[in-house]
Amino acid sequence: MADTASPPREQWGSRIGLILAMAGNAVGLGNFLRFPRQAVDNGGGTFMIPYFIAFLLVGIPLMWIEWGVGRYGGVRGQGSTPGMFDALWKNPVAKYLGVLGLFMPVIVLIYYCYIESWTLAWTFFSLTGQTQGLDQTGMSSFFQSYVDLENGSIHGFWVPFGFFFATIAVNFWVVSKGLTAGIEKLAKIGMPILFFFAVVLVIRVLTLDPVTTTHLGVTTTQGPMDGLRFMYTPDWSALASPKVWLAATGQIFFTLSVGMGSLQAYASYLTKKDDLVLSGIATAATNETAEVVLGGSLAIPAVVTFFGVAGAVAVAKGGSFDLGFISMPLVFNSLPGGPLVAGAAGVMWFGLLFFAGITSSVSMATPALAFVEENFGWKRKRTAWTLAAIALLLGILHIVYNTRGFLDEWDYWAGTFGLVILALVETIIFVWIFGPDNAWKELHEGASMRIPAFYKPIITYVTPAFLLIMMIWWTVQDAIPTLMMTGVPAENVPVKWASRGVMVAILLFQLWMIRTAWARKAASGRDA
Repeated sequence: MADTASPPREQWGSRIGLILAMAGNAVGLGNFLRFPRQAVDNGGGTFMIPYFIAFLLVGIPLMWIEWGVGRYGGVRGQGSTPGMFDALWKNPVAKYLGVLGLFMPVIVLIYYCYIESWTLAWTFFSLTGQTQGLDQTGMSSFFQSYVDLENGSIHGFWVPFGFFFATIAVNFWVVSKGLTAGIEKLAKIGMPILFFFAVVLVIRVLTLDPVTTTHLGVTTTQGPMDGLRFMYTPDWSALASPKVWLAATGQIFFTLSVGMGSLQAYASYLTKKDDLVLSGIATAATNETAEVVLGGSLAIPAVVTFFGVAGAVAVAKGGSFDLGFISMPLVFNSLPGGPLVAGAAGVMWFGLLFFAGITSSVSMATPALAFVEENFGWKRKRTAWTLAAIALLLGILHIVYNTRGFLDEWDYWAGTFGLVILALVETIIFVWIFGPDNAWKELHEGASMRIPAFYKPIITYVTPAFLLIMMIWWTVQDAIPTLMMTGVPAENVPVKWASRGVMVAILLFQLWMIRTAWARKAASGRDA
């Protein structure tokens, strides 16, 4: 049972605030950077078919599961997955499995804030005209000088530190204000600005005149409609490729922020009267609008127009950051209207990325804050600024060793592979151990509409099977080679081992905190 001596938990101030905050948690850098890159790199329209299938069979079911897990724990005074899993499954191991929902968001939060700080920096660079007049080589050098401290050819040594410190300060100032005065207010301000910037840019991109380009000796004339046709015209024969299916399913994890631990933390502030079914659908729909309608209609047509389809594929091969921080500024520099238009487009592009980033990063801080406040009695401000100090110190390691693979390790083990593990664990606990009938009943508590009946066997059998296949495939294809550091330059191996060592230390510390928290409950006579 919940601790009757603890103060009442906060609740969301409004339904719109809840949906915008939940959508803000899901809408992030991946919607506007990772999605266009994955779509282009996996055949455009070919990618979209498994993408929507994965959305229906994995994304929406996991969205409902995480809302159900979160609220079930929240009404029992548990705002993080250790307590939620313990409430669902009275087994000593449950709370320790819940460490995944603390570990993943803290790890991702730290390096995500660093990447988020790039968007703040490029908003400033666009505003001050520093990216204007650069060709592809110059834009690439401009970016590399920022992310590589050993390359001081353009940016001063302290520039990336300054923007990172500012990003940390803004993030934790918001979360220190609490749920309604901080996170919900940010969502109500940031999400409309994000959508406004995105709509303006999409309209401008879709009204571009066709451009003649030459790539590898082939000259073509293409416009934004060619980009849209590429995005929605599948190559049916390519659907047999497992790579496309895995890429599409992986994108669903990133785009909905499932398997992270943050959605459950947000859902823990709901009551039995709140509608999980409709709110979950509204959140997923808002995210998909941002990703497919806006993200896909912005970057892909723009890059295809100025680089052609073949050039866009080449850009995608360079990665999401090349697309967002090198190719898109080149597109803006080519827009009719001169420096003023290029600067305004850059400010809106990187501004929307910053708002997309911060509405996600504040959610990642929530599970750890809730765990410490509820189990150790700390006040919100003390907890928030303590976590800020930790994020700041560990984030410096990412700045210093970024080009040596330090960040890559955290991104893979916590931000990629770990998401599938937590999603599978929570699905097994909520659906199989808690029971399909109990889970179905919990999801419909307070609901004004019912989930279609065919989703019950999907949630019970199809979703966990999908997750298990993904985890096995990723283990064989990626996890084992990554663990063995296959192809890693020898000079980067010590840095990568150090990166793993820091992650293991954080995991062990969190396990110790869970053990201590439950020991405190037992000593005080509370339900442990």
